[in-house]
Amino acid sequence: MQMEVTRKEWCEWRETQLRKLYEAAIDGDVTSLLRVLEEDKLILDRYVASCFAETPLHISALLGHVDFTGEILTRKPQFSKELDLHGSTPLHLAAANGHLEVVKTLLLVNADICLAHDRDGRNPFHIAVIKGHIEILKELVQAKPEAVQLRGRRGETILHFCVKHFQSEALEFLVNSINQEGFVNVKDDDGFTILHLAVAQRDIEMINFLITKTKMDINSLNSKSFTALDIALAEGVGTTPRPKEIQGQLLEVGALSPGMHEPETFEAKNLRSSEKDSSTTSSPKDSKEHHESKNDEGIKRKRDALMVVASLIATMAFQSGSNPPSGFWQDDSDTHEAGRSILATKHPTSYRFFVAYNTISFLASLCVILLLISGLPLERRISVWILTVIMWIAMIFMGLTYSVSVFSMSSSSDLALLVAVVVFGVLGILLAGHTVLFLKGTVFGRYKKQKRSSSSVAPNQTDI
Repeated sequence: MQMEVTRKEWCEWRETQLRKLYEAAIDGDVTSLLRVLEEDKLILDRYVASCFAETPLHISALLGHVDFTGEILTRKPQFSKELDLHGSTPLHLAAANGHLEVVKTLLLVNADICLAHDRDGRNPFHIAVIKGHIEILKELVQAKPEAVQLRGRRGETILHFCVKHFQSEALEFLVNSINQEGFVNVKDDDGFTILHLAVAQRDIEMINFLITKTKMDINSLNSKSFTALDIALAEGVGTTPRPKEIQGQLLEVGALSPGMHEPETFEAKNLRSSEKDSSTTSSPKDSKEHHESKNDEGIKRKRDALMVVASLIATMAFQSGSNPPSGFWQDDSDTHEAGRSILATKHPTSYRFFVAYNTISFLASLCVILLLISGLPLERRISVWILTVIMWIAMIFMGLTYSVSVFSMSSSSDLALLVAVVVFGVLGILLAGHTVLFLKGTVFGRYKKQKRSSSSVAPNQTDI
């Protein structure tokens, strides 16, 4: 027993020490850090082993505590490579929050962490660009210039990130710093150059810089075979000053648009083109196949709907049969036995009606399910009629079952009568409407067809 108490006390002490370390990291308190380390020299190792979401170095870098960061790195330089739940290193967090001195301290210990990607595929360079921290970006480029070449998850270069997040100053700095032929013309996974993106975002300042200060391929094609001018025409149609100015900029430097597209969106053109192709190449055979395909799809939807409804009714009927209204007797007596239905004892006539109606509804729904499983041809009208009749039987007797249940559990016969009237009133209206539609589609349909046939034959007889 004494050993268990000692172990419990030790666990509580350890948790207290870890909490003190966490609080010291939040406050950036180096004195508290040293005191905790003096009490437990293995506290930093235990912090990592405890599977916390982040290390004290993550917290310190996030909040910009330079001295605390330096003290941690002196004792545990490997902490600079640790990842939090988002896959971020302490350098990611310091770069995101603009803590320049913390970034310098981390880079002095391990510049290779510039190459680390978080779960979104971004390295510290990308983070600094997205946030617009130019001084941090300069520090990163100086420490690890080759990391500039790393791409994002969609194949974006760091220049793509500059354009996407409207960071023109970062773009100019990187273009002037990266001495690699053709880097400005690199495409992402969608075939977009940074000029395509700048035009799509209508960033006139960035477009002007790219077409005048860099060796930009003005007529580069993306994966859809669109040039930057194509995008300018599709985006703005030249109807407002900004798109018109962008089009003018591109035309002045020799931008081309294959076929010089009319001022309309590419989506509309592609749609109209596909419609034209289908109208010119379609044949009676194609139309027939298309009609048959739509008919098959409609039959499948009808079959699925019938199966769902029949299964639902069968489930309801089974549940009602195994759990009748009013429940079961829980004890034995002179008038009843435990486990018997209370309704059967108190209202035997109602119980017989309840069982009969519920059984008919249950069997009718099972018949529908079995007919559908057996492959009953729904394209034939007689098959649909059979299934419809059986479904109506199932629903009507389910309504009767419900009415008997309400009657047996209610002390007022008027309430039970009202429920019955409402249920069968709704079912009667639906049945009448369905009957009218059925007659309209069969009897009246045949009559109209015969009338049209006789009227078409009459002129020929007159001519003879």
